[in-house]
Amino acid sequence: MVKQTGTAKLSFGDTDLELPMYSPTMGPDVIDIGKLYAKGGVFTHDPGFTSTSSCESAITFIDGDKGELLYRGYPIEQLAEKSHYLEVCYLLLYGELPNAEELENFENRVTRHTMVHEQLTVFFSGYRRDAHPMATMVGVVGALSAFYHDSLDINDYQQREIAAVRMIAKVPTIAAMAYKYSIGQPFVYPKNALDYASNFLYMCFSVPAEEYEVNPILARAMDRIFTLHADHEQNASTSTVRLAGSSQANPFACIAAGIACLWGPAHGGANQAALEMLKEIGSVDRIPEYVARAKDKNDPFRLMGFGHRVYKNFDPRAKVMKESADEVLELLGIENNPTLQVAKELERIALEDEYFIEKKLYPNVDFYSGIILEAMGFPTSMFTPIFALSRTVGWISQWKEMLGDPALKIGRPRQLYTGEPRRDYVDVENR
Repeated sequence: MVKQTGTAKLSFGDTDLELPMYSPTMGPDVIDIGKLYAKGGVFTHDPGFTSTSSCESAITFIDGDKGELLYRGYPIEQLAEKSHYLEVCYLLLYGELPNAEELENFENRVTRHTMVHEQLTVFFSGYRRDAHPMATMVGVVGALSAFYHDSLDINDYQQREIAAVRMIAKVPTIAAMAYKYSIGQPFVYPKNALDYASNFLYMCFSVPAEEYEVNPILARAMDRIFTLHADHEQNASTSTVRLAGSSQANPFACIAAGIACLWGPAHGGANQAALEMLKEIGSVDRIPEYVARAKDKNDPFRLMGFGHRVYKNFDPRAKVMKESADEVLELLGIENNPTLQVAKELERIALEDEYFIEKKLYPNVDFYSGIILEAMGFPTSMFTPIFALSRTVGWISQWKEMLGDPALKIGRPRQLYTGEPRRDYVDVENR
């Protein structure tokens, strides 16, 4: 528990309160209003919870003004350049980077859990062939609790560990199966000889009729996408996982809840929206028209992939993603792709135009991730499932941390009621 560092005085009516204040390792000081209703008989009102700390966490820190993202204190740029996804998973789960033996053991544990129960494959046939892969994932991930009864007891540390490894291992398999089902191809079983990112690409793009070798540059780009999306503090889906977990729901149900929340276009669907916008623009010569529309307050058009709810500076993940985009498109020989040309010119304008600079509308991670995924061969319907499998480790890490918090309470936000006051029932014949 963080130590109290001072008090804040609050006065309203005839009431004077002193509220505890805490100083975090990084970030602004926090006023504890947990006893505000008990002592003062009032609530606070904070739509979107943008000024409210809902929990203590030691996992991820974001400084939106600096454009900084840290996993357990490590800058995302360093991890994306020098590390790989499963090492980052270990870091998020356990708080420190593993030594060689710990990493090998962890990688082996994940690899040995990548297959799913064979009966789970039957679930897919219950969906229409044109079902969105996210609809499939929400249902199938939630159904894992019906198959793995030995990892449902949230009060058992060992069961929590098994559940964590299982989900990190199995969600990519489920995402790949959702993709294969949507295009009418047979499921591909995972290969233990492949690394995490390569295995996912293999399950998505190999077919029984011919050999398939994963290109290491594509695998590295995929691994970076996983790493960049692994966690992002208390966002909507993470808060959903924590809220579900506060009710002591089983871990598979909590992650399914997170996937459902991520499905929203304002959250996990942003990279798909950004790519669709670039395609709508179509060519470089049409950019001025769309930039003018973006500046017009009376035009509902928005430039997707620019700006961020948290980052008021350049999104640090976007820099890494841009490097990967260049590498992938050069490898595939499509660096002259019209969509990419529009993206590059739009980025150049945004970084030089006073309107964008004043409003700090810099390209974010979604701006380039969609281009990379499309170049790899993924349809836009798979962008959010890939985001979900990337974020699974973050959700699990937050869930585990929450269960270990002695201050844990079931989530119960209050409301500012604006409905009718108390009134008496009137019989139907008298209305």
